Amino acid sequence: MNKKMINGIQQIGLGIDNADCAFRWYAVVMGADISVFEDSNEATYMAPYMGGLPRKKKAILAINLQGGGGYEHWQYLERQPVFPSNAVHIGDYGINIASIKSLNIEHSFRRLKQLGITFLSDIVTEPDKKRCFYVQDPWNNILQIKESSEWFIKGKKDIGGVFGCIIGVSDIEKSIKLYSEILEYDQVVYDITDTFDDINNLPNGNGRFRRILLTHSAERKGGFAPLFGKTYIELIQSVDDYIPKKIFSDRYWGDIGFIHLCFDIRNISALMSECADKGFPFKVRSSDSFDMGEANGSWGYLEDSDGTLIEIVETHKVPIVKKLNWYINLNKRDPQKSLPRWLIMALRFKRVK
Repeated sequence: MNKKMINGIQQIGLGIDNADCAFRWYAVVMGADISVFEDSNEATYMAPYMGGLPRKKKAILAINLQGGGGYEHWQYLERQPVFPSNAVHIGDYGINIASIKSLNIEHSFRRLKQLGITFLSDIVTEPDKKRCFYVQDPWNNILQIKESSEWFIKGKKDIGGVFGCIIGVSDIEKSIKLYSEILEYDQVVYDITDTFDDINNLPNGNGRFRRILLTHSAERKGGFAPLFGKTYIELIQSVDDYIPKKIFSDRYWGDIGFIHLCFDIRNISALMSECADKGFPFKVRSSDSFDMGEANGSWGYLEDSDGTLIEIVETHKVPIVKKLNWYINLNKRDPQKSLPRWLIMALRFKRVK
């Protein structure tokens, strides 16, 4: 296989001051109660984004098995992570909002109200006619809970995993080259310049924006593609007098906030070559076989036009039951074919109760 293959959004990275606490919150509130791996190795490759030094860290990859991507809860162990000096405003450069699936938007709204979650809106209608509402996690990250009809399984939970995000950019025409041409979000759901009632209550949400919602016309293939499902990226650009800031301009990667968007792919070398040719060279590249706790793979980072970090992971091995030496070895499987549903469902053995 000589071509890249994008399998889907694997996870969104969250800089956290307590990874265990974040795992519990997202498990209870968002149903992401499966710990795929836990890694406490020293972060070395990302030193250029961490003040030039390797840093001891803890990371937990959590997923919701009903469908969608997961969350990488990432915590410095010997350094106190820094919150943004000011609240993230809509249109600031970087990941503004994570989009999370809801099976029943009214039920999700009521349940989260009962849990005492911080709400930023009532149920509103997006420009694509889908309903959603906005909440805030304990670290002030904005989460969009949005109705979806696309699920890996329909279980007992009203909320699934991550199926997209909203990214602030300075120039959509420049940014779309990466997201549409390289990451293959080639289908425009809407492209509107206006003020918007659905985001009016969010910080700076009453401004005037250009918003373009992208998805992929081709169905994703590969090992965990059925779990990740169809995904969406919205690029949002301020077009009024507000001057956006880079969310991490004065902080380190791994500080509090959305630190990256991660794609699961096959043939990372082919993607690296394409990115270099099109002006988005990889800034960080791991070894060809890198241990991430009990998991193993190869990964790298590139930046979009405004410095937002995109992580690319080629997964080689995923643990199921360590005691039985039961692993999913993706290198021994046809990269074009999805894993059997029963094998993906075996990740339920990693559920934390």
